[in-house]
Amino acid sequence: MSAPLSGLRVVDLTRYLAGPFCTMLLADYGADVVKVEAREGREFQGRGGRDSYFFLSANRGKRSLTLDLRKDAGRDVLLRLLEDADVLVENFRPGVMERLGLGAEELLARFPRLVLCSISGFGRTGPYAERPGFDQIAQGMSGLMSLTGTEESGPTRAGIAISDLLGGLFAAHGIQLALLARERTGRGQQVDTSLLEATLGVLTWGAGMYFESGEHPGPAGQHHPLSSPYGRFQARDGYLNIAAGNDAMWSKLADALGHAEWCEDPRFADARGRVKHRVALTTAIDAVLATAPVAEWVERINAAGVPCGPVLTLDEVFRDPQVLARDMLQELPHPGVGVFRTTGLPVKLSETPGRIERPPPLHGEHSEGVLSEAGYTLEAIAALRREEVI
Repeated sequence: MSAPLSGLRVVDLTRYLAGPFCTMLLADYGADVVKVEAREGREFQGRGGRDSYFFLSANRGKRSLTLDLRKDAGRDVLLRLLEDADVLVENFRPGVMERLGLGAEELLARFPRLVLCSISGFGRTGPYAERPGFDQIAQGMSGLMSLTGTEESGPTRAGIAISDLLGGLFAAHGIQLALLARERTGRGQQVDTSLLEATLGVLTWGAGMYFESGEHPGPAGQHHPLSSPYGRFQARDGYLNIAAGNDAMWSKLADALGHAEWCEDPRFADARGRVKHRVALTTAIDAVLATAPVAEWVERINAAGVPCGPVLTLDEVFRDPQVLARDMLQELPHPGVGVFRTTGLPVKLSETPGRIERPPPLHGEHSEGVLSEAGYTLEAIAALRREEVI
């Protein structure tokens, strides 16, 4: 069956990660995404001049058109594309689109059904609006880094560009809300989100702890700040996570570890005591876990009804039977890298599923096809090439 966004045309002006991740999500579920790129090349190149993992990881499913938006003829091409587009996504610094004559006011007046999504570091208003914004800046300014790491490590960044990715997720969410609203009103609108707001938007109980107490909760470290034993522990040959989130699970865990008497210890008898005496409890659990390998403990603890899982490296993740059973590793042929490997779709729809059918495009791979669809003749396309517009 058709994917849910089939028939939707998206013009993608984005670079780096947040914007491309947003438009990739739309492509995964059927949108025709035309990636408009600079003529000069891509920001990041891998070994031997081929596309880098950075580009490949966020641009599957798209078509590539090269275009010089600094030229009047380039902007004219973009406006021609927007005549048949539903969505335009950009992640320039606020003010750039306006200087190009492509600001929201102008575009929405000319294309009233257009959904225009703008992703920036800090949003389109406020004292920081014109600052450049990158992932780690947002991680720090959102408070996320202050909650990550340990007292010894100090504030710690997430291991992936989580603020960029959250910005892309919320942008895709906002675009779909705006498209739903357009079905009711007939009119498009601007979607405005930022890396800072996206990261603030997921602080949830981390922010809630501050709202309740008025005090900064500090770095969470390897263990849940509100529950114990709930965190990362060490077995003979590696690490595992255990989440005994209530008294019943704690009792089952103590049995599985061969120490039912721990439940009678006044330090560990209730949730408050286990949090207060977390260091002693963690030390005791680690001592028991050190007697056997991770795989044995994961099997035993899960069999007891307590959530438990290994801490896997990426080579282990993409061999894991659950990951493979859920199609979270995909492979496609690619002319530049041979076999293109990518993560699968996290959301499965029973009636209108998404699909990963097209690898990331080569630079300008689809320029002629996209322009032909927009009504340009072969002679007109050749002229644009001579004028270095495409």
